[in-house]
Amino acid sequence: MTCVRGVAQWYRDPVSCLQSTLATLLLEAGHDPVEVLGLSWEFRYHPGDVRPEEYYWPCRRPGDLAGSLLPLHEVTSRWRAIDPADPLGEWRDALAAGRLPVVAVDNYHLPFRPAYRDVHAAHLLVVYDVDGTAGTVAVSDAMPPSFAGPLPAEVLLRSCGAAGVDDEQDVFFSGPVTSGGRWLDVRLPAAIPALDPGRLGLALDVNAAGFAALSGDVWTGAEGLRRYCARMGTAATPELLAEAYTFGWGMQAQAALHGELLRTLGARWDRPALAEAGRRVEQVAHRWTAVRVTAAHGRADPAACAGPLRDHLGSLRRAYQEAHAALGRAAADLR
Repeated sequence: MTCVRGVAQWYRDPVSCLQSTLATLLLEAGHDPVEVLGLSWEFRYHPGDVRPEEYYWPCRRPGDLAGSLLPLHEVTSRWRAIDPADPLGEWRDALAAGRLPVVAVDNYHLPFRPAYRDVHAAHLLVVYDVDGTAGTVAVSDAMPPSFAGPLPAEVLLRSCGAAGVDDEQDVFFSGPVTSGGRWLDVRLPAAIPALDPGRLGLALDVNAAGFAALSGDVWTGAEGLRRYCARMGTAATPELLAEAYTFGWGMQAQAALHGELLRTLGARWDRPALAEAGRRVEQVAHRWTAVRVTAAHGRADPAACAGPLRDHLGSLRRAYQEAHAALGRAAADLR
């Protein structure tokens, strides 16, 4: 974690801007990002829903991106359109009320991003000050290379207002549904209790119940994972292979954070079974790397990548199974 010009930034590999921006909000409220972002762990896939955004997440509550990512906390969020008559007004109001706006942008228009004037990609950053006199907006972006500081308001608004552009250089995070003049208004609860063995055990039980539940139209849990792996292993089109890279980022990031949380608390509380469960969950995150990269490179020739992809998907399913077996032992040890 670093603190730049009064705003806290946090990053872990392999999180996306979704986790890193929410981490800034959590740090501002005095919370440990790993304890909050790493508490829930699930498999959730919405067929036909995956959008080309760095911050894509399969929402269980439509329109509530932060609340869907953090279902074990009383967090809510809603997308708001930027008012063309007073484009900075709502951000000023939110800041005055103690809330940091999370703004959807196109990296192509941001001078501090490596993609500046080169590649279109849908991204998130945090607004932490609006200076109407200077005509600047201070933003924080913890994703490497990190940046925190003022931008001319017109530059940020141009990036926010980008309607989304299909960019062949980045088919994973560019497209007509991205950005489009909106920002995420996130409401955190007044208090988030610190984790103790009892509270963590309850969370592990909730996660386990979700993984064991039957899957419906939304592919969730062990059955949803089986259906997803079967589809990707036997009938993957170039479009499905492309979306695997986008969709898999969220699944990978959540597994990495859940594993880090359990491994850290296992060491802190001298609970070897919990630490081992954390390592097993982290293995799931590692397996997602192979799936995502193989799918991304296989888009041009799905038949050629089918065999290696099936192997990686099989390893992914086994990693989930081994992790949940270890989680069951850890949860029993916490009771």
